Amino acid sequence: MPNIEETARALRKRGYEVSCFETGEEAAQYLDGKIDGYTVGFGDSETLLALDMYNRLSKHNKVHDPMHRQDGKGFYATARDCLTTEIFLTSVNGIAETGEMVNIDGTGNRVAGSLYGHRKVYFVVGRNKIAPTLEEAANRARNIAAPMNAARHQYKTPCAVHEDHCYNCSSTDRICNAQVIYWRKMNHMDMEVVLINEDFGF
Repeated sequence: MPNIEETARALRKRGYEVSCFETGEEAAQYLDGKIDGYTVGFGDSETLLALDMYNRLSKHNKVHDPMHRQDGKGFYATARDCLTTEIFLTSVNGIAETGEMVNIDGTGNRVAGSLYGHRKVYFVVGRNKIAPTLEEAANRARNIAAPMNAARHQYKTPCAVHEDHCYNCSSTDRICNAQVIYWRKMNHMDMEVVLINEDFGF
């Protein structure tokens, strides 16, 4: 089993604020209480979808989410709106017990939003994303999370078709165009990792 407390300690040493919860419902209630009266942007996240964070936060915040597009806007217009909000929420594809986090992105909106420009960024992470080392977290991101995410979008990449691992393909649907390693909290940014002792997302 992943060691959530050890991971939390390592993240705190790297400058992050960390909150730990036994259940997704507890984490969702916490976020719903903390984020009130702000503009909020979401990164494309199955974790946030499973926690119903869009519907929760939309009741008392202005929320932009590429997975819940409004006002006739398409994905890219909504994703751009997310980059200028006060609060940004996303997840990661892998997190090491030593405190590094890993994200892979095809379009770039998710990693861009997680790095700069917001009042605060929340990373909401289930225990299934935790791996013992950075190398294993990066491997998880590329060979577990990315194929599952490509399959979710019904892309025809080799990893999605075979549902196994990354083929380093040249598909126009390729979703692993950039990999970001968060070595430490970004300077001049308030960043919090919300760890959940349940499995969420890819």
